[in-house]
Amino acid sequence: MTVTSVHDPSHREALWELEDAFERGDLVSAFGTCTVSYEGRAASDLGPGDRLLVLKPDGAALVHTDEGRKPVNWQPPGSEHHAAVREGRLRVRSTRSNPDESLTVRFSDVHQLSAMSVTGGRDLTLHGSEEDLRTRILEHPDLVEPGFEPRETERPSSAGPMDVFGVDADGTPIVVELKRRRVGPDAVGQLARYVRALREELGVDDTAGGDDADGDDAPAVRGVLVAPSVTDRAAERLADRGFDHVALDPTPEE
Repeated sequence: MTVTSVHDPSHREALWELEDAFERGDLVSAFGTCTVSYEGRAASDLGPGDRLLVLKPDGAALVHTDEGRKPVNWQPPGSEHHAAVREGRLRVRSTRSNPDESLTVRFSDVHQLSAMSVTGGRDLTLHGSEEDLRTRILEHPDLVEPGFEPRETERPSSAGPMDVFGVDADGTPIVVELKRRRVGPDAVGQLARYVRALREELGVDDTAGGDDADGDDAPAVRGVLVAPSVTDRAAERLADRGFDHVALDPTPEE
């Protein structure tokens, strides 16, 4: 249901639409010239400008401008929406009591107002995630290399949790870092920190030949970066550190 309020200077038509929408539990969007003020844990004000206000039935309120993907001001779910006409202007307020705060949008002109019933689509199924990648490797360890045996996921270390910890066919410890998309040198640095942490934890001081990028002897702890692809610079750093790259997508191609 949509109403254009440009020919309704009293804003009464827009008010009635909003009140009906709140009663039905609709999602509301309103675009027009407005000011925005917030009072609560702090205070803020936005002067007159054309903005988009989105009011969700769960209580969330979002104010968007023509820039960026994030709202310039907002109220979280659990707030309550109220509409009124004060001094000839449509006022929309979103409030909550814990903490005590309010977001107030005052429209001098409402160019467009929509109220729509939105159902379904709340349970997001994410495809192509790092969790999908981890599942593929746990179900088919040979995707990393023949003889690879996963031992632990999210293994704690001084550098943070390792995605997958295991051993190769010779029993050498392997740290597997998972990335769901093309990555650069930063991912190699992250893998190196995990390898170094595991080396220190295990007290490994024998070498697998060569030096790592910090000048230390390369330890008998291997690093494998699993990602669909890597940049040229990342490939160079992997080679410098003696790490391997396995090109693997989170979900198998059908």
